[in-house]
Amino acid sequence: MSAFPRSPARHGAGAVSRIHVVGAGLAGLACATALAATGRPVTLYEAATQAGGRCRSYGDARLGCRIDNGNHLILGANPDTFRYLDRTGGRDGLCPVAPAAIPFHDLADGSTWTVRPGAGPLPLWLLDPARRVAGVAALPHLAPLRLALAGADATVASMLPLDTPLGRRLWRPLAVSILNTEPEAASARLLWSVLSQTLLKGEAACRPHIAREGLSEALVDPALAFLSGAGAELRLPARLRALEVGNGAVTTLRFDGGQRVDLSPGERVVLAVPAWQAADLLPGLRVPTEHRAILNAHFRLPAPVAPAPAALPGGLPLLGLVGGTAEWLFQRGDVLSVTVSAADRLTGEDSDTLAVRLWSDIARALCLPDACPPAHRIVKEKRATFAATPDVVADRPGPRTDLGNLLLAGDWTDTGLPATIEGAVLSGHRAAEILLRDQIGNSAAATRRPSASRTL
Repeated sequence: MSAFPRSPARHGAGAVSRIHVVGAGLAGLACATALAATGRPVTLYEAATQAGGRCRSYGDARLGCRIDNGNHLILGANPDTFRYLDRTGGRDGLCPVAPAAIPFHDLADGSTWTVRPGAGPLPLWLLDPARRVAGVAALPHLAPLRLALAGADATVASMLPLDTPLGRRLWRPLAVSILNTEPEAASARLLWSVLSQTLLKGEAACRPHIAREGLSEALVDPALAFLSGAGAELRLPARLRALEVGNGAVTTLRFDGGQRVDLSPGERVVLAVPAWQAADLLPGLRVPTEHRAILNAHFRLPAPVAPAPAALPGGLPLLGLVGGTAEWLFQRGDVLSVTVSAADRLTGEDSDTLAVRLWSDIARALCLPDACPPAHRIVKEKRATFAATPDVVADRPGPRTDLGNLLLAGDWTDTGLPATIEGAVLSGHRAAEILLRDQIGNSAAATRRPSASRTL
């Protein structure tokens, strides 16, 4: 077996050991860039031929354009994501919806409304009927406060009234999209972790930020450029197949093709791979084993469209749909994209059949012909996120492992958040911070340790 070529090691009093980050999704990118920003030598490995994991863009030959593999929102209340973007220079790749506004369309009766939170944490905005859900009084909008009292086993459905007009038009759509799990089974505490930092914090915390060109242009490409400029190594495709362990630490990383990396005593590893891969690499590791699917559909509108694609109802590039199969609609140029969360029920259906069903919802919402959907691409991600149920949430591990030089990162680890961009980035930052603290602590201990020649 052969070893990957190694960069020259640093020697002397200022030597800093290399850190190996396995997985170039957002967790791995966040970890690697945070470490590289401090001057630490970093090698980033990725099994695929491109970085970004479940949050990236690619050219689609069928549509003849570039699309995202999924639709993702970043909110104003995502501090770790913005730390990451500011570090890499990717913030300009996002377009904020300011002031915050979330438009909805009810496919059952054609009604529309836009939720517009107020400037501060006091919910005075609920006194204005134009800012809240159509046909619902102000007081029921305060129902999420009940989630603060939720026990560890409580579900969203047991804490929020979902069989009411407000439940149907707001709480259920938000819960499903945030947790990617049906509310009857989803953790109430996990929903509270998001709502308490967004709707209950005011307008700035709720602002959606949408990629101007694509997810890769905002979240991935700037990070790769940053790492290159910092002297970090990127190896792809490089699929980690096994970890060799000895004396309570990882000693060797073994990759496809017989490639290996033998670790020096001071080197560290961050495993930022999906939960099921981490479990394969670390037998006995407790991880979430139940997942939920997400379905995304991209439709390319014919051009020209009198004279260009019209703005969505509400005048914004996103629209929540209630009462159909499609749940969220996004527009970028002449591409309309649909997201359906907790979509396990749909993954077995034929893609063309799904396209007809989803296009029917779009056509009703936008008053377009629904006889035949335009060119489309259906993307089914069967293990998009862990199932956000109380039992599964309890299986999320922390960042440390039983191996002294190995840490975990990923939105499936115990971040206190659902499987979101913010959760992934937070996990990567947390792993980097632990490594840096440990390194500082080890350096301080070394300076206090008496030399071998000293007489005690």
